[in-house]
Amino acid sequence: MKKIIIYTGFIFMAVIGLTGCYRDVVLPDTPVDPNGPPQPVSYNLDLAPMFNTKCALSDCHVSGAHKPYMTTDISYNQIVNGGFVNVSIPNQSELMIMLKGEMGQYMPSAKDQQKVYDWIRNGAPNN
Repeated sequence: MKKIIIYTGFIFMAVIGLTGCYRDVVLPDTPVDPNGPPQPVSYNLDLAPMFNTKCALSDCHVSGAHKPYMTTDISYNQIVNGGFVNVSIPNQSELMIMLKGEMGQYMPSAKDQQKVYDWIRNGAPNN
């Protein structure tokens, strides 16, 4: 009887040990082809929340601070009507130049920058 309890304990510990092993699989970001066909991007669902959380920080791109103002309610008009996008030459848009340069530290993800670029290449719709 004592052997059964010991063997059961060993089996129980082995099961806990094996199921307790966890391997975190981190997949690298898939490379982004900036010259590939533009993907559909919704300003309201994809970009406005991203601008609001990454750019509209206190003393940054909020009303009364640096233009364009990136709070969700006014960001589209500020960006498009403020001359920050160039749908004819998207990579020459002021917004893209800033994201690739000095403001890139606030949006370092290539996927996020590609979303902005694709949105401009799609004509910068208010969707």
